[in-house]
Parts: sequence; structure tokens; C-alpha cells
Amino acid sequence: MRKFWMALTVVMISFQAFAADVNLTVTLPRLNVAEYHPPYVAVWIEDDRRQATQVAVWFDLALANGEGQQWLKDLREWWRRGGRALSMPVDGLTGATKGPGQHTISTRLQHALAALPAGKYTIKVEAAREVGGREVLQLPITLPLDEQRLPMVVAGQSELQSIRLHK
Repeated sequence: MRKFWMALTVVMISFQAFAADVNLTVTLPRLNVAEYHPPYVAVWIEDDRRQATQVAVWFDLALANGEGQQWLKDLREWWRRGGRALSMPVDGLTGATKGPGQHTISTRLQHALAALPAGKYTIKVEAAREVGGREVLQLPITLPLDEQRLPMVVAGQSELQSIRLHK
């Protein structure tokens, strides 16, 4: 039994060390529209039973009286996967909306991956924009991650240009 626990500890330490090097880059496109509003974005990891581990939520924190929170339900899939149960803002999880370009999530993703047991998961990124559309991208992964499979990229069609899991 002692050998089992030692082996398990070595596996967990090596997995956590690798997870510490993983990043997710979300690329938001520059859209040529008359009225542009930065999208609300949610990032979470879902297991095969659709249980969600929250990674990030970007929304309009600057609106008076927390008014930006009322539009979080427009992130429909995220809202149903646990968003509605959160009391916003959540320290370390929530942040302001982002403009076009690449935005990398490191620390929060690394902590989330390190806390999950081995198995099959899906990283999901959902974006919804006022006077715009909504899009969900899915990136299937297996933990522990195989370093040889990185980077992994999924291209979007409208509100998300791409998501990229990389070292």
C-alpha cells in the first residue's frame, strides 16, 4: 500500500508540475461593425458528466450598481453550467471585458487543471456580445495532458477567432 501512495504522489507532482506550464490563449477578432461592444466571455472545464470547473469570466465590471451582471445570462451555456450559482464578482475568476487581440489565461487555468483527476474533459469558451452574436468553442482534452499534443487550437467563426492550449 505504501508503494501505491508513493507512486500516486509522484504522478500527482509530475502532473501538477506540467499543469503549471499550460496556458490558454483566447483570441478575440477585430470586427468591422457599426456598434462594437467587447464581448462577455466565460471559460470553464467540463467533465463527462457536464460538471463545470470555472476558470474565467470577463464582463463589464465598471457599470454602476453591478448592472453588468444582469447580462451574464446571455452566456447561455455557461449560465446553465454553473454561472447562475456564482455570486459576482468572484476574486481570481472575474475580470473586465477585453478588446480584440490575444488574451492569455495562465494561473487560474493551471490551478483548475491541477485540481482535476485524470480523465476526459472539455475546455469551453463562450462569448456573447451586445448587438452581436454568441459563440461557444470546445477543446477536448485528456488529463494528464500529453505534452506532445500541444499546442491544440480550435478556430471560431464569429465572436471568437480561436482558442489555443499551449505551453
